[in-house]
Amino acid sequence: MSKIREVSVTLKSRATMEGAGVRLKRAFGYSDPSLDPFLLLDDFRSDDPNDYLAGFPWHPHRGIETITYMLHGQVEHGDSMGNSGVIGAGDVQWMTAGSGIIHQEMPKKNVDDPVLAGFQLWANLPASHKMMDPRYRDITKEQIPEVIVNDSVKVKIICGEINGVKGPVQDIVTDPEYLDVSIEPNSEFRHTIDNTHNVFAYVIEGEAIYDPIKNEIVGAEHLVIYREGDEALIQTKDKPVRFLLISGKPIGEPVAWQGPIVMNTEEELRIAFNEYNKGTFIKHK
Repeated sequence: MSKIREVSVTLKSRATMEGAGVRLKRAFGYSDPSLDPFLLLDDFRSDDPNDYLAGFPWHPHRGIETITYMLHGQVEHGDSMGNSGVIGAGDVQWMTAGSGIIHQEMPKKNVDDPVLAGFQLWANLPASHKMMDPRYRDITKEQIPEVIVNDSVKVKIICGEINGVKGPVQDIVTDPEYLDVSIEPNSEFRHTIDNTHNVFAYVIEGEAIYDPIKNEIVGAEHLVIYREGDEALIQTKDKPVRFLLISGKPIGEPVAWQGPIVMNTEEELRIAFNEYNKGTFIKHK
């Protein structure tokens, strides 16, 4: 018999500033066994270009993956592997930093539509993959399938599987699922999740009940962290909801984290920053 996951804790995202002066909401940004392998989730949404145009100029990463999912507006990117381009509404940028990459992410100004909205998620890499070759993927909105469930639920599958339909991002070491779920009023969504994986939801808009036992309504800009179980059950009442549902296989290793670099030991961190300062950080061709 399957076990419905209960909610461990619900947290409101908090305003902060990152990059060269980007105002955003941080859902979480710390190492927590209940969120492992995920380290950070930022929610950037504003109709004021002064909040975001400073962007994220050239900076390094090592030991993690960064996943950027756009809801509105455009971000121009470039990296030390020679990749460059623009991602827009509905697109995803999945970057595996591995042994090291230097990149930038700069929002583009649109005088006719100043809204910029999206999310950036950081996923840790295990020690065995910390120094893997970096790789970069642009996934356009046309490549992301949308599945209709019970006529009242729509799910965009970035990574993972619903009703036999798989998302375009595969062969990731932590076996993640990344779903964008919309539910109509007075409806529900059941989703089976590996009971060894950690799971969280982040409410984009609207409200829903994420734990049928607590029966508490959770609104926008809240993080929902789940306990163990086989299924997530999300129910709406008289309002619709849209949320991210993200899960992954925990790594269970020590985390040494400073700024944009995440390793297993303080010595590995020291080496990484020394290499960056000496110009020997990049290992890829």
